[in-house]
Formats: sequence, structure tokens, C-alpha cells
Amino acid sequence: MATISEKPVSAQSGGQHILIVAGDPEITELLSTTLELAGYLVAAACSGTEALTRLADFRFDLVVLDLTLPDLDVLARRHRVTGERPAVLFLAAADSLGVLLSAMGRVGQDYVTTPFRIAEVLVRVQVLLRGWSPARQIRALSYGDLALDDGICQACRGPRRLDLTPAEYRLLRHLLANPGKVLSKEQIARQVWGEYRGGNAIEQLVSRLRRKVNQETPALIHTRRGFGYWLGGPNP
Repeated sequence: MATISEKPVSAQSGGQHILIVAGDPEITELLSTTLELAGYLVAAACSGTEALTRLADFRFDLVVLDLTLPDLDVLARRHRVTGERPAVLFLAAADSLGVLLSAMGRVGQDYVTTPFRIAEVLVRVQVLLRGWSPARQIRALSYGDLALDDGICQACRGPRRLDLTPAEYRLLRHLLANPGKVLSKEQIARQVWGEYRGGNAIEQLVSRLRRKVNQETPALIHTRRGFGYWLGGPNP
């Protein structure tokens, strides 16, 4: 049975504990090795039943959960009964996204599609864990009446809460962390997905976020044609 790693912890990870729940030993080994090298403390389980035991014995900051496991209902029942909910990164097949996205409704959840790219997993783990880090003060990023709270993974425009997808949240956070700075499509793609994607993917993502943020005036998300996007006043 796998045990919590005692490898040195990097300043980036803050000593956070991650439980990998996957049935494929190769996936478990890849994720364990990568996350340990990044400085996280890692344990593994090969079934929902084993994961339930692990979660009962130890408080994890994040669970990486393979949705192809056949006995995940035991974890769902535990959450309903105890309310103990670490952050969760789902490993999901593309054909299961419809069911997954309709079920995702709380903060501290994200997903990657399989076969996944390890760089994307690392980016999403880092974003999910920002609000759970004991070594880092949780901060709220803001610009005017637009605010984002990493502690609860929630954004608001004035009194209005923004209903954001995980990708939109990561994009907004990157824009708020760089107010007035024009960010290229490549910069945004690597921050949001951990890899470069075609320009249309970025354009569609920015367009969706802009519609949600710019309902009030002044508009805060802008395009500089041929260069990228920025958050702030009418000119960067």
C-alpha cells in the first residue's frame, strides 16, 4: 500500500498533500512522480473503497480522481454524509464531459480530459490548491468593482456573483494579476491550459468571460488587435 511521501517539499507546493485515485498503475506512477518532484506529498489509492479509507485516516488538500473507476459512488456518499470535501481534479474522458460538467457546481473542482498532458495537470493543481495553502495568505485580487477571492474560488462584479467555468476563472485570475498589461494568446493559453492552443480557442474563452464581466460599465476586458487582451481602462 502506498504511503505519504517524505520527499523534501518545495516552496511552491507549501507541503500540501495530494491523493491520487486511479486504477491504471502507469497513470498513478506518472502523476505520483511528477507531483512529488513538484514538491507535493503524495499518496495513492486504486479504488474508491481504498480512497475512502485514506480520506478517513488523513486530511488531504486535493484528490486527483479517475472517473473511470467503477466504485466511485462510495466517495459520493461520504461527501453527502460528512461534508468533508478537499479540492478535486477529475480525470475525465471527453465523451463523459456532458455528465461531469452538469454535476460540477461547487468551488474547488476542475478537470482534465484523458489522455492528459502533465503540464496541464500541474497548472490546474496549482490553481486549485491556492486557496488551501497553509503557508500562503489567501488573497483577493480586484480591479475597481471586480474582485476574485482565491479562498472560495469566487468572482464578483459589484454585488453580482459571476458564474465562471474553471477555465474562465483561471483566465480572469491571470488578467487580474496583470492589470493594464496586454497578454498574448500564447501567454493566456499556457496559463489556462498548460499548453498553447489555437487562437480560436482563446478568442472563444475571452468572449465568454467578457460577456460575463462587462455587463456593467465601464467595460474592463479589452482586445488589442494583433497583440492580445488586457484588463483595465480603455488603454493599456
